[in-house]
Amino acid sequence: MKKVLTTPLTEEAIGSLKVGDIVYLSGMLVTCRDEGHRRVIEEGILPQFPLEKMAILHAGPIVKTIDMGWEMVSIGPTTSMRMEKYEKEFLEKTGVKMVIGKGGMGEKTALGCKESKAVHAVFPGGCAVIAAEQVEEITGLEWPEFGMPEGLWIMKIKEFGPLIISIDSQGNNLFEANKKAFRERKTQEAQKVKEFIRSAF
Repeated sequence: MKKVLTTPLTEEAIGSLKVGDIVYLSGMLVTCRDEGHRRVIEEGILPQFPLEKMAILHAGPIVKTIDMGWEMVSIGPTTSMRMEKYEKEFLEKTGVKMVIGKGGMGEKTALGCKESKAVHAVFPGGCAVIAAEQVEEITGLEWPEFGMPEGLWIMKIKEFGPLIISIDSQGNNLFEANKKAFRERKTQEAQKVKEFIRSAF
């Protein structure tokens, strides 16, 4: 059954998610990447749009100006690890409950998700045009001085996804767990090769 979450996100909904779960998001979504995180943490400035219980997307969209406002052309996710140094504090200061991006995030963000009861989710790369089709309306723009990729675009979305939960609210980290498992398998296979060589000669 397709699992769709709607903003504002409740602690119950976030708490029910586990790493590897696939979900979709409806409601409101705000783009926020390097400059937005820096402003919140280093300058202590929050956007006017309330981010508490909301979701942000690490993305640099391409937006077209139209008569009635804006139209989303393309919105591919940005590599989330770029925000690793800010994300824990960002979650604390804003009350954001879901962070969406490309690739995994590290130990600091995992701790932030555990402490703030939030999650990180991965949007598939290479699907920027499909993602744009899931944006029903762009309702606002904050911090336009950062330029199109770095501004905070406020969007109404419907079933945005699929989103894969990579860090859950318990701090479990899918990417790091997979890396650990791979390293263990690599070590085991290397040992088998060494034993084979010794037995052969």
